[in-house]
Amino acid sequence: MRTIQSGVYLLCFLTSFAAMVLVYRSYVENRSRLLLWSAWGFVALAVNNALLFIDIVLLPDVSLLPLRHVSSLVAVGLFLYGFVWETD
Repeated sequence: MRTIQSGVYLLCFLTSFAAMVLVYRSYVENRSRLLLWSAWGFVALAVNNALLFIDIVLLPDVSLLPLRHVSSLVAVGLFLYGFVWETD
C-alpha cells in the first residue's frame, strides 16, 4: 500500500511539472504574461507536490505541513494575480 501511495505522489509531482513545462513553452511562443504567471503557479504546485512526497514518504517523522501550506498559497496567489491583472 505504501508503494502505491508513493507512486501517486510522484505522479502528481510529474503532472504538475509537465504542466509547468508545457505552459512555459507556450509562453515562449506567444509571450502572453498570463501564461508566464500560470507557469509560475505550476512551479509552486510542483514544489508543493514534492514537499508532500518528502513529508509523507521520505520523512514521516518530520512535519512539513507549514511549508506545504505556504507553497500552495503562493501557487493560488500566482494564479489569481495572473487571472485578474494580466488580461490580454
